[in-house]
Amino acid sequence: MNTELFISRRLFFDKANKKQLSQRIIRIALAGIALGLTVMIVAVAVVTGFKKEIRNKVIGFGSHIQIINYDSNNSYETSAVSEDQPFLADVKALPGVKRLQPYATKPGMIKTDEYIQGIVFKGVDENYDWQFFNKHLIEGQLPNINDTARVNEVLLSAQVAKLLRLKLNDRIVVYFITGDEVIPRMQQMQISGIYRTGFEEFDQLFIVGDLKQIQRLNDWRPDQITGFEVIATDFFDIDNIEQQIRNIIISYREENAEILRTQSITRVYPQIFDWLSILDMNVWIILILMVIVAAFNMVSGLLVLILERTGMIGVLKAMGSPNWSIRKVFVYLSVFLTGRGLLWGNIIGVAIVLLQKFFHIIQLNPESYYVDYVPMNFSLSHLLLLNLGTIVITSLILIIPSWFISKISPDKVIRFD
Repeated sequence: MNTELFISRRLFFDKANKKQLSQRIIRIALAGIALGLTVMIVAVAVVTGFKKEIRNKVIGFGSHIQIINYDSNNSYETSAVSEDQPFLADVKALPGVKRLQPYATKPGMIKTDEYIQGIVFKGVDENYDWQFFNKHLIEGQLPNINDTARVNEVLLSAQVAKLLRLKLNDRIVVYFITGDEVIPRMQQMQISGIYRTGFEEFDQLFIVGDLKQIQRLNDWRPDQITGFEVIATDFFDIDNIEQQIRNIIISYREENAEILRTQSITRVYPQIFDWLSILDMNVWIILILMVIVAAFNMVSGLLVLILERTGMIGVLKAMGSPNWSIRKVFVYLSVFLTGRGLLWGNIIGVAIVLLQKFFHIIQLNPESYYVDYVPMNFSLSHLLLLNLGTIVITSLILIIPSWFISKISPDKVIRFD
């Protein structure tokens, strides 16, 4: 039988203790722990949710990995590659590769009677995965792209539609510069759908339509494209997947064939992902401060408990209990009390996260934050790690004030009582 654990449990569940002064101080300490854990849960959920939301939007526009012509620069006017590549089957068979799809991009300009807006026309084929744009579609329908005739339907963002005063089913005129031509080529298109992701930087840039339109504008053959988009199952594994794809492409390369290269989404938009990585530092600062506050709350509470229980400590010492055994009693008791504070912190923190996640109570300005509301990412693993880390750190720190027990003299305490 664990004697120290038995004594600490009796002290914890003893109703007579509730009338003592220490219980009021303990309640304040527990409130601090509960508040600290609530702040930590909400902070982690907000930051990870924000990072996930922004990351998914960037990937939705550009996929995880792109396979393009080596001669293509960082602009959206690209060099063509053949759609018939010998390595495609091997790339699709790689673990972690969810989908591979052809695409093409071409910068252009939408002109109305009153306004002009620069855009990037992204062309896709009939097998394109529309899941991302379908999720953010607010009006109309997706372009009805097929494998036969060219389709003039395009998907336009709500921001561009507002800037140019356009609405669903309106016809727009898009101008493109091709090669060294002085006179731009004109293409009339119809707005079949309007989307809004809240990521204004991309919303005001991309319109999505038929890949065959770009092939015609660039005088490309039917099998020529800008490149391939590779969608991975796990964002955090894209560096490894990219390296495997690169090795496959090199192994299939033939002499005098076009040279291809790969680029991950983190290298295409480094400024965005560098900014997101900085947010991790903010989370760590919050976590460290909240754990320190919780630990000091319990240290003060434990000192009060020790002072109120000096008589019991003196009796236990007189009966032969060693100092470390008595210290364990109070450490166990503090862990029980910390657990109660963590329970309330979990209840309040999870409730706030779930309410915001499903009801979007707190709204944001997408022009400043790239999202319409505060995003929440609820993760059981994060929740368990926060609780485990808090209780382990506070328990270790509580060993320090328990050292004062060794300074208590049993004869003086018993004589005083």
